[in-house]
Amino acid sequence: MMPAARESLLDAAHTALARRPWSTVRMVDVAAVAGVSRQTLYNEFGSKEGLARALVRREADGYLAGVERALAAHADARERLVATAEWTMSAARGNALVRAMLTGCWSERLPSPTLSAVPSSSAVPAQRRADGPLPSPADFVALVRDRAVAALAGPGTTRADALELAGSCELVTRLALSCVAAPPGEGGVTDLVRGALPRQWR
Repeated sequence: MMPAARESLLDAAHTALARRPWSTVRMVDVAAVAGVSRQTLYNEFGSKEGLARALVRREADGYLAGVERALAAHADARERLVATAEWTMSAARGNALVRAMLTGCWSERLPSPTLSAVPSSSAVPAQRRADGPLPSPADFVALVRDRAVAALAGPGTTRADALELAGSCELVTRLALSCVAAPPGEGGVTDLVRGALPRQWR
């Protein structure tokens, strides 16, 4: 199946999830919305659990792609981290799956696939990837931190500077995630991040 067709199936599953709890979403309904047979859906994802894993993987990839965009949006290092924290907040606010992945709090409405890899005999490469390990909240902290360090470290960055940079990037990531769980008041995550960064970043 072409990637665009797979995306349309995942879009149909996402739409179904927005309307009702995952436990009541039926494969036949997802197939009907996407305009394909139920067998086509099973051929692509293997099972409802496979569809859930693929959906979670896609939302995780989408969140991390947004992190990359935020880190590229500014020249100033501090503003890159502020943008990353703001993206984390908006992504979690607008997408229940992203919020669950970042916090580890899966409501009964959502699918809750195991984070560890599951046996996969899928002939579909994208499904084999979805059947691999899914990121935990701690994994997301490391993934965002490492992307931020890669974006901000210059060619002359010393090992000591890189360690300090990694600490600041992790702090910002954890601050953003704490704001997802307990939304801040006036000034929001932007003021928190700016206040938490080392003096030379201000």
